[in-house]
Amino acid sequence: MPGIDECLLDIMKLPGARGAAVVDWTSGLALGTVGESPHDDHEATAAETAEVARMAAEQPAFAQESARAGTPPEDPPASGVEDVIVTSPAGYHILRFVETDFDSSVFVHLWLHRSEGNLALARIRLGELARRLVLA
Repeated sequence: MPGIDECLLDIMKLPGARGAAVVDWTSGLALGTVGESPHDDHEATAAETAEVARMAAEQPAFAQESARAGTPPEDPPASGVEDVIVTSPAGYHILRFVETDFDSSVFVHLWLHRSEGNLALARIRLGELARRLVLA
């Protein structure tokens, strides 16, 4: 099972990956970073993306739809949100929540180049890596 550094290196193997970070959305601190940052400042980017992650995770509108419908999801995230995708003319930002046995407030942020990356592939691969990530 990969740790933070190994996970980030694996993420950067994705086509179009420009940068990535593992972030605690409660504090806004980056637990690990690799590659570029949109503002050339990984810590500022971590704080900014933590605001988005916190907003999405804490909203009742994004509660588990399948749980409300009576069908339990296979691996339900505690917040009901798996990931958040923000698009811009130049790229995609994927915030993937990491589920743990304890009260996790961690997500992985991937910055993907729009013309070189594959959003669907990145989302699937990011989910796989987030499930295997070991936070120590």
